[in-house]
Amino acid sequence: MAVLCESSAGWLLDELSLINRWYEFGGGLGSRSPTDEEQENTRTVYKVKNELFQLIKPYFSLSLSITSNQNAASQSDDRAPAGCKAVRKKRKRSNALNQGELDALEYHQKICDLILKASQVLIQEGLKNGQLHAYTQNEEEHGKVTSAVCMRSSSLAELCNMTKELSSLGVYEHTVNIIGSDQQSSESMDWLSRITENSSEWTQVIHLLGEKYLVPPKSSFLLSDISCMEPLLHYKKYGIIVIDPPWENKSVKRSKRYNYLSTLDIKQLPIPDLAAQNCLVITWVTNRQKHLRFVKEELYPHWSVRTLAEWHWVKITQSGEFVFPMESAHKKPYEIMVLGCLIDDMDSAKREPDLDLCPIPQHKIIVSVPCSLHSHKPPLSEVLKKYVKPDAARLELFARNLQPGWTSWGNEVLKFQHMEYFIPFETEK
Repeated sequence: MAVLCESSAGWLLDELSLINRWYEFGGGLGSRSPTDEEQENTRTVYKVKNELFQLIKPYFSLSLSITSNQNAASQSDDRAPAGCKAVRKKRKRSNALNQGELDALEYHQKICDLILKASQVLIQEGLKNGQLHAYTQNEEEHGKVTSAVCMRSSSLAELCNMTKELSSLGVYEHTVNIIGSDQQSSESMDWLSRITENSSEWTQVIHLLGEKYLVPPKSSFLLSDISCMEPLLHYKKYGIIVIDPPWENKSVKRSKRYNYLSTLDIKQLPIPDLAAQNCLVITWVTNRQKHLRFVKEELYPHWSVRTLAEWHWVKITQSGEFVFPMESAHKKPYEIMVLGCLIDDMDSAKREPDLDLCPIPQHKIIVSVPCSLHSHKPPLSEVLKKYVKPDAARLELFARNLQPGWTSWGNEVLKFQHMEYFIPFETEK
């Protein structure tokens, strides 16, 4: 089971188990077993490499950080040559918090106790049932090894720069690539100007830029830049839209490793045109209060989306420790998602009532061991079941991986699908 345990406050999620289910027959979407005729065909089943989710220790602890700083300060004079006075670096900033940090601290103080109490219930249940466990010496040594699979750079974003020329010419294809059909090989398909769909019950392998990528059953994707979203508008209307924007911040600007969007660019996303009536819109937000206020006070009203709730993803190790201390002044062990509903009339008080669905509650939490891939978010399918219709079409924007039952869009939408992240573990005949 992907949901290891559940409480009134939230869920303890096993993402590794969930992803492995996606690459079984049917992508874990149904209970049907393969027929004898299907079993006669040779089929390779895949599993995600376990090391992608083997987080043994927290990223850092406050005690280690403080000790390290003190040791560095005490050794500074010893390192100076004889007869020379040690030169100390100037402090770049004072201890005073700026307004953004003060706002973040105020928000943290409001939700800290709630997150601590709710997550501890789930973590203790996971430890009790053996789903979480204290690490052993062997696991600690294994955790020190950084897998080369996580260091691989992706050229997908660079490839998508080609689509900007297509958009300037107004060249789009509204037909859909159906992979796994006998019409054409994956090497000859056009990945940049049309939706690609795997409607089969099996994982399909596609070829792009000389590399192999896995496409799970019942999934579809559009690999494109933000300037080429036109094919999505002619494909479906969605009941769930999950958005993980590349938020602009100072560290991203300095590193120059990742693309980012301004708030003006994010507002231009055609959410109302993609959404079905009463669509559930979920936006991942950094811990910067500037971004949270923007989503709730500016972005959602611009899209005619009413804010319903804030949920939190709490990141832990395999032994149930927070990946960052709750008391850390900068990094926190949780991230925020804002849930809203697209409504036709902004004067409406809430979602249209549906007797078969539960109302969206406030302050639910998802507790899980994070993937070691950068900015990879946990899938939300399992935790949203009681809040959305089972046949609702689902869309993820700025995705880096594919999910059965979802359409995924982004300029790195296949990044986590690279064959190097998987191992074949069974062949059915």
